[in-house]
Amino acid sequence: MKNYTELSDIEDLQQLITEALELKRGTPTLEIGKGKTLGMLFFNPSLRTRLSTEKAAKLLGMEVMVMNAGSDSWKLEFEDGAVMNSNKAEHIKEAAAVLSQYCDIIAVRAFPDLQDKEKDEAETVLNSFKKYASVPVVNLESATGHPLQALTDAITISELNKKDKPKVVLSWAPHPKALPQSVPNSFAEIMQVLDVDFVITNPEGYDLNPEITKNIPVIHNQDEALKEADFVYVKNWSSYEAYGQKLSEDKTWTFSAEKLMQTNNAKVMHCLPVRRNMVIADEVLDSENSVVIQQAGNRTFAAQAVLKRILEEKVKQTELGKNA
Repeated sequence: MKNYTELSDIEDLQQLITEALELKRGTPTLEIGKGKTLGMLFFNPSLRTRLSTEKAAKLLGMEVMVMNAGSDSWKLEFEDGAVMNSNKAEHIKEAAAVLSQYCDIIAVRAFPDLQDKEKDEAETVLNSFKKYASVPVVNLESATGHPLQALTDAITISELNKKDKPKVVLSWAPHPKALPQSVPNSFAEIMQVLDVDFVITNPEGYDLNPEITKNIPVIHNQDEALKEADFVYVKNWSSYEAYGQKLSEDKTWTFSAEKLMQTNNAKVMHCLPVRRNMVIADEVLDSENSVVIQQAGNRTFAAQAVLKRILEEKVKQTELGKNA
């Protein structure tokens, strides 16, 4: 694994899940990261992603540097050929090149503006680091995807699953803000790789990008979709068609105890932070069916498995260079 910016960077998902669960059981990592540095840049706030990735790196023996881009540093220019006469003092060409001298891996988090679909889908921030950095790049959530969260979700389902082919439902829920499609996009992508019966349910107007969902069934009746579900992933996202807009705050889509009763005693998932009694009701979050804390704990082992794979690839390339 040279980078981890999208789920297609995973060659064998089941193998990576197995390795992550072995790491969770305490399998020694032989300090493969000793003498290496992870640099994390946050263009947007984070709690779980930041702390779990930092812990994962340290479990591998790495040093970690963290910077809140924009507040702790110069504002960066990402446009090639720009006349830099605004408030942006440094170009990504220099910034990425310099950071590559300080860090062995660069991890970046940058949300979408949800104003311009074409601009967000260009993934300018993430792709600029990939283009101009000379070290591997990890996606800590971008405009259109959150592959570390998706890997975590796949690990959690694999860990808890007791059926050959469980039914997994991704259910939209109301929220007071318009949120990105990053998490549901990546969850939909990774569920197409796992051996599950996967369904998405959301109100009219909230269908995700059809290039991502492909042939996944999309049911606009939540009650119908929830029948016999073994896992329910509850998440809000803004409209893709009416890009970035909040079209509804329909409280009947809140995942309640009544909704849970329609499932096959499903495990309930959410990436956190979750708005109680808006997205998921207290009685569900506080029940044994809720696995959101276990899910959040698995963030460390997803990140650890990814960083370990990247470090192993760097070692391999170094050895190949010596023997060339």
